[in-house]
Amino acid sequence: MHVLLTGGSGFIAAHILDGLLQRGHSVVVTVRSQGKADLVASAHRGMEKHRLDFVIVEDIAREDAFQKGAVIHTASPFHFNTTNVQKDLLDPAIIGTKGILKSIEEKAPSVRRVVITSSFAAVVNGSKGFWPEHTYSEADWNPITKEEASKSAVSGYRASKTFAERAAWEFIEQRRPKFTLTTICPPLVFGPVKHLSSPEALNTCNQRIRDIIQGTDHGQLPPGLWVDVRDLALGHVLAMEKEDAAANKRFFFTPGTFSSKEVAQIVGKNFPELQHKLQIVNSGDNVKSVSYNINIDHTNRILGVPWTSLEKSVVDTVHSIKTIV
Repeated sequence: MHVLLTGGSGFIAAHILDGLLQRGHSVVVTVRSQGKADLVASAHRGMEKHRLDFVIVEDIAREDAFQKGAVIHTASPFHFNTTNVQKDLLDPAIIGTKGILKSIEEKAPSVRRVVITSSFAAVVNGSKGFWPEHTYSEADWNPITKEEASKSAVSGYRASKTFAERAAWEFIEQRRPKFTLTTICPPLVFGPVKHLSSPEALNTCNQRIRDIIQGTDHGQLPPGLWVDVRDLALGHVLAMEKEDAAANKRFFFTPGTFSSKEVAQIVGKNFPELQHKLQIVNSGDNVKSVSYNINIDHTNRILGVPWTSLEKSVVDTVHSIKTIV
């Protein structure tokens, strides 16, 4: 299959690209600069142009940014370093998503499958805490409002993912295009990093592991949900390949919970040279006593990804970042 992959230099997209190429697909990757195209290409030296090519799209918030069409859309900002939630988070996510769907409908009539990376941020009700009496599934939606979105960068990010995904489903419902839609909602994404040039370039989720191995995480962050990036990448590819089973479906994508203490214990066990930096305190950071309840039967039944263990994910992550952080 011929696939357009947006945000190709990103953490998740880099692994999706590997999966697509390994499974025989040909890929056109969108990046925001020639330098990023060169960086991605350097990881796939010798790959023929008909298997891997690039399109430079400098601004994903432009309405006409995606005139080439798309299949897998991952390009959306995930960071909390902003003072302008609308410009830096909401507009790129919402306009980028709406723009790509509109471009596919108008410019790429041969496209039949669209897969979009959403987030647990579009699922979770942040006002409820862990909400122990509730079990989260793909049926849940974050009830955040536009007014709440402007209160903080975290709220802005959660709103950006919620509003962008809702806009995608509204497009499908209202326009009834020839293509189907699948959305995938992962929580924190761990796993080995590609194209890491500096500590500042590390993706937001893996910064939690970085802080643990640098001794700057003191066990104050609450437990949460996670997924390995390689499982998430495979989930995107399978959602594209399973044309009938995954069409017009939403997937809550996580194997379960983790805590900072668990991650620190894994690091200490496998990297004794880092043991002296681990500052996690025994403060009740117990993933079994407090966390989200989840139901992923829908995801397991249709996509059937063999989940990577937390230990393997953490170990592989630390191997990929310890020389640079």
